[in-house]
Amino acid sequence: MTRSTTARTVAVPAATLALAAAAWVVSVRQMHGMDVGVATSLGSFWFFVAVWVSMMAAMMLPGAVPALVRRARSGPSLLAVPQFAISYLTAWTAVGLIAYAVYLPHGAVVAGALTVLAGLYELTPLKRACRRRCRENVRSGSQFGLYCIGSSIGLMLVLLAIGAMSVTWMVVVAALVIAQKLLPPRALLDVPLAAALVGLGIAVAAEPSSIPGIT
Repeated sequence: MTRSTTARTVAVPAATLALAAAAWVVSVRQMHGMDVGVATSLGSFWFFVAVWVSMMAAMMLPGAVPALVRRARSGPSLLAVPQFAISYLTAWTAVGLIAYAVYLPHGAVVAGALTVLAGLYELTPLKRACRRRCRENVRSGSQFGLYCIGSSIGLMLVLLAIGAMSVTWMVVVAALVIAQKLLPPRALLDVPLAAALVGLGIAVAAEPSSIPGIT
């Protein structure tokens, strides 16, 4: 490994985590006062885009550090890393645009049903395949983004269903997303998570008052 490559592998994680930390600060400020549980409104289009991009940078960049380091080692220049990161976040931005188009403030029953659906998705072959590919070397940030969307879309559905502008649920979902990116798929951990999401969905639908911040 050359000296320049070594410098990249040190600089890339530090810069990525610093950017993610700044995005957390921006996201918390933007979302202040917006959370009203399942009845949360996403606001105007441009407001939502600004919030969503900062949220994705905060939630998704830490788990992308290994992929960015691999890109730093194999890319022709250091510019390959921000290009990879930008195309990765662009893929998640597209998800946000779709979410904005279909999202409506809803009730606890709908939120619970979507959370149960997200829990069941955790057990599907598509989820496992995307999660494995999300940990492998890929050609571009867009390709990495597609695999990671397939891996994390169920967890993001939970966020949108229960508290789209909730900092608390954002932290919970981000922690799960990062853990799944860094840890290999294992039934010992994945099945209990799926069961917990199904149980959470049932509780949200049946007794929403038992879950803080839902109503």
